[in-house]
Amino acid sequence: MSEYKQDQVREHSFDGIQEFDNRLPNWWLWILYGSIVFAVGYWVVFETLGAVPGPNGRYALEMEAAMEAQLARMAGGGPRNESLNLMASMPEKVAEGRALFETYCVVCHADQAQGNVGPNLTDSYWIHGGQPIEIYHTVTEGVPEKGMAAWGRQLGPTRVQKVVSYVISLRNTNVAGKDPQGELYQMTVDEENAADELNSEDAGESATK
Repeated sequence: MSEYKQDQVREHSFDGIQEFDNRLPNWWLWILYGSIVFAVGYWVVFETLGAVPGPNGRYALEMEAAMEAQLARMAGGGPRNESLNLMASMPEKVAEGRALFETYCVVCHADQAQGNVGPNLTDSYWIHGGQPIEIYHTVTEGVPEKGMAAWGRQLGPTRVQKVVSYVISLRNTNVAGKDPQGELYQMTVDEENAADELNSEDAGESATK
């Protein structure tokens, strides 16, 4: 390491003011270089690779774990409006329900649930009731006189609930398709909050892609 040199006055001046050519202390330089390396490493790990969740990611994981725990506590009483609305606010459950819907339901309800043989599921009108538990019973038991199969035995309660959570998330999205059928159903405050929460999460994910 080179010997430390005394501060020297630089030759140039500005308005008669001269400045020292001060050498920065080694400890200050090591902090500067270390901070640069840390910043680059932090950006690569957290932002570029996403290897470790950041504050928002950790918050989302904690919220998901809390909702899973709440859902598990509700499971003992069987499906009901509260548990189905909770599932409809959980992106993972809705995504699993969508995959099931695309496998089993698109033939009658079309790819965006806009209706084909079956009714449009994206408007505010429901033939057999628009409450989550009513939708659950319709999917489980079917409507034989109108050609809808009972999916309860084939899918089982867990997968039926996931399909219902996806259907709930579609309400009032109003995809152009089959004309409304049935009676108007007004969503409750809890249902509207669940839909808003899911939509905001979807918008956040789209913005980060």
